Amino acid sequence: MPRQLPADYFRRVDDDDDEVFYSVPRLVTHIDDGAIAKVGEIYAQLLPQGGAILDLMSSWRSHLPAHIRASRVVGLGMNRAEMENNPTLTEVVIHNLNRAPRLPFADAEFDGAVVTVSVQYMTRPIETFIEVARVLKPGAPFVVTFSNRCFPTKAVAIWQHLDDYDHGKLVGSYFMESGAFENIDFIDRSAPTSPPSDPIWAVVGYKTREATS
Repeated sequence: MPRQLPADYFRRVDDDDDEVFYSVPRLVTHIDDGAIAKVGEIYAQLLPQGGAILDLMSSWRSHLPAHIRASRVVGLGMNRAEMENNPTLTEVVIHNLNRAPRLPFADAEFDGAVVTVSVQYMTRPIETFIEVARVLKPGAPFVVTFSNRCFPTKAVAIWQHLDDYDHGKLVGSYFMESGAFENIDFIDRSAPTSPPSDPIWAVVGYKTREATS
């Protein structure tokens, strides 16, 4: 059974219903162009060619490189106007993960999944990671990218109390505590660049090839 992390870890300054906060479209990118390019490189390296991809906590841009030629990209998020403005998505699903981690998809439906600079807003991450594993095919990657940016009133307490490298350890613990992933790896793209860009880190895990409950 997955370990339950303390509830205090996932309190937020703004604990009002997320539908209120995300009701207004925010058609802005939350990381700069250099960081977006780094995210795209990570996804190009780790996601399968021609697969069905689940974009969790999606918005108006997915940062998936076109040359992976995804057969299907399902955006699951909170704001329909944002996702309908996203040219990468082939399907839009409105769903509040923090209220209902159970995903509205069949078992083993996707060849890969991503969360882009939003994991810090998950209040029930281990339940969510278990669900992501359920809808992934055995061996499929789940890639979580993050930077040092956030909406501070919506980021969970534990995220705000850790430094950048400990964020990676925290995300890695979500993978491990879910008991549903293997070959978990940390990727660091925070090195200075010219011109300077926002730092990017990622944690990737692959759905275990044994059946998970």
